[in-house]
Amino acid sequence: MALDTETFDALIDTVRRYVADRLRPLEAEVETNDAIPDDVIREMKEMGLFGLSIAEDYGGLGLTMLEEAKVAIELGRTTPAFRSTFGTNVGIGSQGLVMAGNDAQKAEWLPKIASGEIITSFALTEPDVGSDSGAVKTKAVWDGQAYRLSGTKRFITNADKADLFTVMARTGDDPGARGVSSFLVPRDLAGVSIGEPEKKMGQKGAKVADVIFDDVVVPVENRLGEEGEGFKIAMRVLDRGRLHISAVCVGVAERLIADCVAYATERKQFGKPIAEHQLIQGMIADSKTEALVARAMVLETAAAKDAGKDVVMESAAAKYFASEMVGRVADRAVQIYGGAGYIADYGIERLYRDVRLFRIYEGTSQIQQIIIARETIKRGG
Repeated sequence: MALDTETFDALIDTVRRYVADRLRPLEAEVETNDAIPDDVIREMKEMGLFGLSIAEDYGGLGLTMLEEAKVAIELGRTTPAFRSTFGTNVGIGSQGLVMAGNDAQKAEWLPKIASGEIITSFALTEPDVGSDSGAVKTKAVWDGQAYRLSGTKRFITNADKADLFTVMARTGDDPGARGVSSFLVPRDLAGVSIGEPEKKMGQKGAKVADVIFDDVVVPVENRLGEEGEGFKIAMRVLDRGRLHISAVCVGVAERLIADCVAYATERKQFGKPIAEHQLIQGMIADSKTEALVARAMVLETAAAKDAGKDVVMESAAAKYFASEMVGRVADRAVQIYGGAGYIADYGIERLYRDVRLFRIYEGTSQIQQIIIARETIKRGG
């Protein structure tokens, strides 16, 4: 159920001011330290950001997809690592439980996820398995009393601080997607270990690492849904996650455009502000147009999802367009800033590096193309 207009408007205003007044001034610090300050994490918990998508019955804000997308756009106006701090609790780390968990599982975990007491993570990708999600090699073998989980997951967001993993593992003889099941695996189970965080191109402050499962005993009560439903659960989770990421891309693009306009209005060449030069105006116009298109796609698809419509294709299209769009906007921003855009002090080169990841996670652009084409053909055009 959607929040009443007054309450939601107050939430958006609070997030917008928090991003502008609190988070943006910390961007250089986060980049240098490769860490989000502890007091910021505490503030985000107090604001309820860890429970945006979790029902009010479990202590969350219970936002609709459309409301979540609008909040994500606001959060996109700063370093993406801030959003990533609670992003897995809102999205891929919790939504398997929200969508497929039973009452007991939800009662046990969702209140702690919503409050930020525990951090969640989504463990699908493996060293040899990325885009082909149905080919996971991690195994969960039933021994008559429990599942014994073994395998390695790679590039897992927030793995360094996660308390609970949603893990996709093979339980059946079927070598494809129908042999995959989903499990809730607490970090403190014997046999769970976390690798060192990877060094990345961008998004400093957001960590990814390997998660290793060495004969971990997982009770049957921790299985999400039935055996063989894991791939289906993962795809439903990713549909929502793609819309969330699309909205973040819109926010980053809008921030970059505003920065470009401010810089171009002040920076002078040939005796006048560069904003008055038509070739600069052309780049601003292209960026603004593409950002408007992406915003419209995201909000329309989010509203359709809330209405119960099938948005598999539309979510993929929004993620494909928005993530590619923000890359082009960031590239133009560097060009508009010229030499200054290549210098760290201005923050443009940082966002240029940050947004590159959006074309990869929640499914690469090429995977989105496959989904879009498959669904279009299925629908007959």
